[in-house]
Amino acid sequence: MNKNIIALGFVSFFTDMASSMVTTVLPLFIVYVLNEGVDKLGYVIAVTTFVSYIFRILFGYMSDRYQVVKPFVVTGYLVSAFTKPMLYFANGWQEIAFLRGLERMGKAIRSATKDSLISAYSQNRSGKNFGFHKMMDVAGEMSGAIIAFLALFYLGKDGQVFRDIFAFTIIPGIIAVVIVLFFVKDVPYKKKSKEFNLKDDFHLLPMLFVYFGAVFFMFGDSYFIVAAKSSFSMEYIPLLVILFYFTQTVLSYYLGVKIDELGSGKIFFYSVIFGILSLAALYFDFIILGFILLGIFTVGTLNSIRSYISNNAENKSTVYGIFYGGIAVFNSLGAVIIGIIWKNYGLDKALIFSLVGLVLIIFFYRMKYAE
Repeated sequence: MNKNIIALGFVSFFTDMASSMVTTVLPLFIVYVLNEGVDKLGYVIAVTTFVSYIFRILFGYMSDRYQVVKPFVVTGYLVSAFTKPMLYFANGWQEIAFLRGLERMGKAIRSATKDSLISAYSQNRSGKNFGFHKMMDVAGEMSGAIIAFLALFYLGKDGQVFRDIFAFTIIPGIIAVVIVLFFVKDVPYKKKSKEFNLKDDFHLLPMLFVYFGAVFFMFGDSYFIVAAKSSFSMEYIPLLVILFYFTQTVLSYYLGVKIDELGSGKIFFYSVIFGILSLAALYFDFIILGFILLGIFTVGTLNSIRSYISNNAENKSTVYGIFYGGIAVFNSLGAVIIGIIWKNYGLDKALIFSLVGLVLIIFFYRMKYAE
């Protein structure tokens, strides 16, 4: 495996460790420490997701147009490293939404170009390499969730402990910046810059829109965390997040290999089935099983689409940007709608809404785009 991909894996490990220290406890902090409603959590998720993904279109296009890769990657990790600790000072959902939006801007700057960098060093084994990279992602996220659990379990559940967790994200964030700055090489572009021609990659759009539909209807991990509060004491909820990330860590590389062997379409289809089962498990109060199945859905669908783009796109950074931009729109809208339904009609109604939507998506995919 190329040493640049390995280095990027460790960059993601430490960055996602810091991210998970935040995301594991932030839903609890918003709803139960700041006493904001679950609908406010939905607004924070929407703002965070929208900023994180919509600007990837711009930076993906700029990467292809001006042939800039590593500078965007380094800048993105710098922004994320220094904005996460600022949550220490937040006192309301609006401040959290603003700070998370800034942090996710760093994610937007680097993501499409980082995927393009991985693709450039993949040597026609994109499934395996994206599987390795996602494995390192979620291993870092699992480590961050472990840190959050230990902090809540041993230091208590008052607001200051949550704030201290946010502050200490600066340490893994700086480690990630050092690695990407000194141990990852830029892509040696060989072709002249050119205007992006959407027609070259228009045939990829139907598959992307199927994925966008899935993320619109799917409960995110933040909603799973809040739902788990009815069955688990707050300090034990990070253990469920650890299980969620452990599932992805164990399966990511394996699923990447299977994508190369069987095709991205088949793995995508079965991964959405696991997503449907995860919501059913949550509906029937099988919380632990729900987190496991959510992990399979998350890693399987994402790796499938990233590999699909790598193997079929002409303008990779731009298509990755469009991919992430679509996630911004559909995931944000879904988060707001699910949060409003939950707030006004209850968790069960929100789950039924999501289940019906995902079932329709998978039937549509099976009819039109299955391999």
